[in-house]
Amino acid sequence: MHIEPGFVSAAKVLGANIAATSLLAFYLKGLVKNPFEIVKALLAAVFFSVFMQSFHAPVGPSELHFIGAMSIYMTLGFVPTIFGFAAGLLLQGLVFDPMDLPHLAVNSLSLILPLVATHHLAGKKLFESGIKARLSWKAIVKLDAVYYAGVTGMVGFWLLMGEAATPFSAWLTFAASYLALIVVEPFITLLTLRVLKRHEGSPIVGKLSVIRSLKLEA
Repeated sequence: MHIEPGFVSAAKVLGANIAATSLLAFYLKGLVKNPFEIVKALLAAVFFSVFMQSFHAPVGPSELHFIGAMSIYMTLGFVPTIFGFAAGLLLQGLVFDPMDLPHLAVNSLSLILPLVATHHLAGKKLFESGIKARLSWKAIVKLDAVYYAGVTGMVGFWLLMGEAATPFSAWLTFAASYLALIVVEPFITLLTLRVLKRHEGSPIVGKLSVIRSLKLEA
């Protein structure tokens, strides 16, 4: 989901910087109101960075990454995951890929905006108290499908905003590659949730996850 430096003009990168900063500022209150939310965001950044570095391959005009988005979101919560994505990309830029730093906001928006949409369209209700529906593998697949459709759509948006023409077939190849994640990641997410659910009574799990808010299908 990376857009390589030099592809998007400086003026458009500036617009992305303003948009990303404004979005994070909007959710900042939800992060700082509880110190444990900041810890969750740091954990999200670390897990995200580990996942991203564990597998990444060039595909078409961008890259296929193992992101683990729903695993992080469903265990650490919405707001910490947003900040974790941004902090994780910053960490990777500083440690592994300094060339990506100019597009930090561009790549952050590619991950954050789809999560905002996924959360408000489908994910938020799963955390509400009193909900009768239980979280199942099928529900997680739907969340992944919505999220990665958003990620690939954002990459398509940046390609349209690019300074050079990119064939639609190249973007389609990239988008199709993410079908593999929609198949694999739900199993990892469900396994992670089931393991944490067994330990939801632990003070550490209780404080540093949102697992108590979720009801899993038997």
